[in-house]
Amino acid sequence: MMNDTGNFADGMGWGMGFGGLWMILFWGLIIFGIVAIIKWLGNSGNGTLPKQKTALDILQERYARGEIDEQEYQQKRRELEQ
Repeated sequence: MMNDTGNFADGMGWGMGFGGLWMILFWGLIIFGIVAIIKWLGNSGNGTLPKQKTALDILQERYARGEIDEQEYQQKRRELEQ
């Protein structure tokens, strides 16, 4: 039934069409937000995985920082290369 203003009395007019549009927009924003958070947390912006350091890389870093002296560095490098 229609009321005096020409709208349906039970609320089934244009509001249903806009309600569906708002629902799609709402869920689209929710999904977009979840994907953005996952990308941000995973730091997968470029799609490549970070390179894993080898034992020799770590040894070279320790030597460069001065944690070990040259003699210890050379000894451990020889052991790693065997």
